[in-house]
Amino acid sequence: MENSILVRDLCKRFPGFTLDHVSFRVPRGRIVGFIGENGAGKSTVINLILNELKKDGGTVEVLGRDHTDPAVKSGVGVVFDACNFPEVFTPLNVEKVLSGVYPAWDGEAYRAYLKRFALPERKRVKTFSKGMKMKLAISAALAHKPRLLILDEATAGLDPVVRDEILDILLDFIQDEEHAVFFSSHITSDIQKIADYVVLIHQGKIVFEEEKDVLLDQYGILRCGKGTEVEARDCIVRRETGVSTEYLVRDRAIAGRKYPKALADAASLEDIMLFYIKGEASCGE
Repeated sequence: MENSILVRDLCKRFPGFTLDHVSFRVPRGRIVGFIGENGAGKSTVINLILNELKKDGGTVEVLGRDHTDPAVKSGVGVVFDACNFPEVFTPLNVEKVLSGVYPAWDGEAYRAYLKRFALPERKRVKTFSKGMKMKLAISAALAHKPRLLILDEATAGLDPVVRDEILDILLDFIQDEEHAVFFSSHITSDIQKIADYVVLIHQGKIVFEEEKDVLLDQYGILRCGKGTEVEARDCIVRRETGVSTEYLVRDRAIAGRKYPKALADAASLEDIMLFYIKGEASCGE
């Protein structure tokens, strides 16, 4: 499968933090969710992909080219967690500027997005709510016909209705299987709704890169009372609750059969992330 983003052994060192040999891919025609706690390295990875930071090692390919190739920019739409258009601009001002920057700018598509999002063309950005500003940023990102959309916490702080509208746009964007979305968010429920693959980063390292359906259909939480010992090979991470020991397992059906006295529950994406980040110990320890 062709990749829209291919990251191999990406490294970046800061005082007190190291992005450590990060590798993952974003296949064409798919949505990849990028999750992790604040400070895990999500925004650093995105800025390195966009060549806004200089990497210390590794390789990054975007749309089949090295990410430093100037030709890459026209094929990538980017939306951050804040709208960076000047407050005195109107959506029409935004179009006037960006249509001169992007040769593939589609004014008809842009105005269709403004209409879909009920954004007034002649009102200044400073009068917009946060949700309206984010819709404007997404409209502008999509209007220059990108093949890849990168979002960094774009749904943060938005109400559920606005978030749902944005998620629908992302699903529409990949329907022809020629486009891809790399979606960084701490709102795991958004990732759970639309992602095909999930990448978890923790303290600058990739913990896993997995199909979302595998995570939700197979992973589980095994809750054991006193007297039930779970073999290290059967689980990933464990934690103590005071009344029981809980284990994150890769196959809850198998674990449930092997340990009939334990309770094997399904795990949400948030459950899985929290186990990896806050679990007391890996099962091999």
